[in-house]
Amino acid sequence: MAAQLSGIWLNTPAVTLAGNLLNCRRSPSATLSAVHTSTSSPTIQARHCIFSLFIFSHLLLLPVLAFIVGGKNLGWNGLESSKLGSSSDIGNEEFDWVELEADLYHWTKVLRPVQWYPGHIAKTEKELKDQLKLMDVVIEVRDARIPMSTSHPQMDSWLGNRKRIIVLNREDMISTADRNAWASYYARQGTKVVFSNGQLGMGTMKVNRLAKALAGGVNIKRKAKGLLPRPVRAGIVGYPNVGKSSLINRLLKRRMCPAAPRPGVTRELKWVRFGKDLELLDSPGIIPMRINDQSAAIKLAICDDIGERSYDVTEVAAILVQMLARLPAAGNKALCDRYKIETDGRVGKIFVQKLALQLFNGDTHQAAFRILSDFRKGKFGWVALERPPR
Repeated sequence: MAAQLSGIWLNTPAVTLAGNLLNCRRSPSATLSAVHTSTSSPTIQARHCIFSLFIFSHLLLLPVLAFIVGGKNLGWNGLESSKLGSSSDIGNEEFDWVELEADLYHWTKVLRPVQWYPGHIAKTEKELKDQLKLMDVVIEVRDARIPMSTSHPQMDSWLGNRKRIIVLNREDMISTADRNAWASYYARQGTKVVFSNGQLGMGTMKVNRLAKALAGGVNIKRKAKGLLPRPVRAGIVGYPNVGKSSLINRLLKRRMCPAAPRPGVTRELKWVRFGKDLELLDSPGIIPMRINDQSAAIKLAICDDIGERSYDVTEVAAILVQMLARLPAAGNKALCDRYKIETDGRVGKIFVQKLALQLFNGDTHQAAFRILSDFRKGKFGWVALERPPR
């Protein structure tokens, strides 16, 4: 019967459709083109499609593949990333950062929201806005791995037309390509940017010279008014734990401000004098009262720029695994080389569980903390989690 029916349908569009469906195993997109075969009416088209599937599955003895067109299968908890395997063979220029951000958005939707707003920040924010009115230039410190996520959404309105220098700290943790991309981005915007390593003091003297140059007109105006010159006032602001106090200590070449590798160490505004012609204001890290962008919040957690009590370490580490597997600078190879665990990087929670069983007697919290700590120490190489918007 099957042979007889196949003879009846010979030279009809159904055969063409069945042939097209054979290509589905090589190209999923062929599925969509196959089902749009031209027919004389919707009824005939439906018959063609049904019978072609019959021919395809019974005569050719090949499985029929069905593709659901719609939202991505994304998630950290048992669902897969939309990309397979490693991205290590994809260059940064070709890598789709927009798609990664879309995936990250979907991954975070199933998590408890990350929020962190210690009591001292509200008081500091009010005092800082008052002090900013006295500033000649503002030095905004950001994390070079996540410059957009460490940009306070209200900073532009607070500064107004005041001159600003953006310092991208931890430049040693990003690649030259990432650095060049951000340098070009800020150059197009006409924004002064300095790359620094607060721990080693790299870039600090450039910040000093640039601050004085930008505010050089202050004393010219004062002299024209018959006033004595005064030191240039520069305020150093930014998110918690991005390296503000370390930058000041390196500028002064002595420990004047408390600094530690955790958010929330500096808790009050403090003026310090640098030579005869520069005064610096060290400020506690400021962060929005409510973080609406949860993708940014997760990146803050990954980079240790937000309090640890605000997030679940295991959840954040699982998302980091999925991001590393996708990023060209790392890929699955970086995870495998570091922990000797084979992975496709698509389900981060499973990787955390494997590492817990291998090294920590099943303690997933310790395993997650190890992954985050290794990333923060640069054990996976130069890995930026953001690229400039196009």
